[in-house]
Order: sequence, then C-alpha cells, then structure tokens
Amino acid sequence: MPPSERDILIALHHLPGLGPQKWLTLQHTIQSPADLLDWPTDKLIKSLGQNAAQLFALWRAGEQGWLGARLNALARWLESDGHHIVTQFDELYPPLLKEINGPLLLYVAGDPLVLNLPQIAVVGARKATAAGAKTAHHFSQALASGGYGITSGLALGIDTQAHLGALAGAGKTVAVLGCGLDKIYPARNLALAAQIIEQGGALVSEFALGVKPEPGHFPRRNRIISGLSVATLVIEAAMKSGSLTTARQALEQNREVFVIPGSIYSEVSEGCHWLIREGATLVYKPEQIAEQLGAQLALFDLPEPAIEVNDELVPKHKKLLQLIGRERVEFEALLALSHFNLSELHQALGELEMLGLIASSEQGIERLFAGS
Repeated sequence: MPPSERDILIALHHLPGLGPQKWLTLQHTIQSPADLLDWPTDKLIKSLGQNAAQLFALWRAGEQGWLGARLNALARWLESDGHHIVTQFDELYPPLLKEINGPLLLYVAGDPLVLNLPQIAVVGARKATAAGAKTAHHFSQALASGGYGITSGLALGIDTQAHLGALAGAGKTVAVLGCGLDKIYPARNLALAAQIIEQGGALVSEFALGVKPEPGHFPRRNRIISGLSVATLVIEAAMKSGSLTTARQALEQNREVFVIPGSIYSEVSEGCHWLIREGATLVYKPEQIAEQLGAQLALFDLPEPAIEVNDELVPKHKKLLQLIGRERVEFEALLALSHFNLSELHQALGELEMLGLIASSEQGIERLFAGS
C-alpha cells in the first residue's frame, strides 16, 4: 500500500534542510506530495538537495535507511497516550499558524485541541526580577481564568511564571520548545512540563525527536510562540533578547503586542520601552489586554501583587527597603546610596533576607512580594 499524502509530508519534514520556505517553493511545482513518489532522482536532487533526495528515494523504495529508522522511532513514540503529530493537512493544525506559513507539522504532547484556543503569548527575561516574575504570574493567572490559553517557551524566569500563573488560574497553557519533545529543556522544568500536560495543556515543537536544544532553534521556536497567539505580552526584555525577537515577529505577523513598562534604569526594561516607542501598547492591568482584544471577561478580581510591609522594622531596614524599591539594585549602588559602611550593609541585608523581604543574587538585590 503506497504511503498517504500525510505520511509523505511527515517523511519530508524529517529530511535535512527541508523547512517551511523550501516546502512552500516545492508546493508550486507539485499538485500533491504523492507526485514525489514518481519523480526521478535527478529531479528530486534539484528540489530537495543531494542528501535529502537520496534519503527520500531510499525510503520510497521501501528500504530502511536513516529516514526509515527515524520514522519508525516516531511511530513508537506515537503509540504512547497523549503523543500526537498535527500536520498542515489536518483540521487540528492551528489556522493562525497556517496564516504565517508555519512548519509542515507539529509534535504535540498533551491535548492538541488547546492549540486552537485563543492564545496570548507571555514572554520575557530569563533572569527576571522579583517584580517581573510576579507580574507574569498575575497577568497569566488572570488571563487564563478569563478563558485565554497562555503560550510561552518553558524557559526559566518569565516563561516559567507565565505557565505557573495559567495553571494557578485553572487555565490551559502551551509550552513551545526549541528541541525534540523527548529532550525537555531546561531540565529544571521537567516537573512543570508534566504538570502542563496533566492540567490539559500541551508541549509543542517543530523539531523531531532526539533533536537537542541549539541556539539557532530558538528564533524558530519564538516564531511559533507568536504565530499561535492572537497577541504577545512582553514583561522585561533586554534590547538583545529572544523575547524582543518574539515581539518583533508578532508585529511582522500583524498580531497585537502589549508591553509592561519598567524602570528607565533597568537593562531588562530597555527592550520593552523600545517596543512602546515602536507602537506596542503599554498595559499595566490584565483587563486592558482583554478590552483591546474585545473580550468580555468578568473574572479580573485577583488581588494586585503587593510588596511586603512590616511596621515593626527598625529604621535601617525601612531605609534599605525604600532605596531598593521595586527594581533590582546592585550592591555597590546601594552602598553609595545608603551611606552605610560595608559591614553595616552586609549585616542589614542579611537580616532582611532572613525575614524573607529581599533576595540577593549575582544580578543584584531586590524586594520580594508578599506571598512570593
């Protein structure tokens, strides 16, 4: 029995060097993928390249080869519950992604139906401030409670808080990976990935099984994040960051871009402010996003994140908390602003950290929100 058009598309996707652009070009020369079964090898080489053409020719001849082995491994993966492939030939393929000439297929772990929910991408810095992390959680929880799917990239920082916020809002969340679904990255988020699936969400990738995360994969991942979503929300982004790339792609895709502003002195806010200057919409409440998108959501009754206040603190502690404010502050800057000596500042910061009011790291010192 000859392979179906869908089977041929899946085989083509696994060929090296055949991405969305080459597939688009190929589509202009064929009426159906089945045409490739009759093409002579020299014609395949012209369209697919030498290596890919030889691999495809072996596969269509029924020989195992490299391509056959990969497709057999895929078949075994698909035998597990919750593992799916959604191709451009399938009704479940997200129309928003097809609109931007998305990948030939998506690997999905979890519920593929969530890919067609109205989704909002939430992206931002991996080394997020405490304020940024809390904002991502709060916005995602509110928007997920109101019926939006929350889409992000499973990275540390803002992405993680976006997924956790959506789960806390009893909503659905989609994590798009820059590697195969059997190579969850970062490994620290393995438990979160499992929780996303358990609560009816999905992990998604255009990369085949066994593909490891590489720097060049993440722009492609980011394009899917914005492509799946009706809008993108940026919370903390440096000028040279993947989050800013995602936002730019969203703008190119004619999707809404919302931005949370930050301090003019913060590097992780520079990209946000640039986006606002370029025409992105400044927001500071979740309902502003819903209103702009025309949603009728009445579930935005979550309390605003609050910074811990303790009236019993001694004056030196109050002074330091006031100086730290809502942004991350470098130790040297705090030393100069506080007029404490080195020993006094170390002691006071240690006491505040013991009280759970601040966090210090190599990125600086920042206040913690209540309930963090």
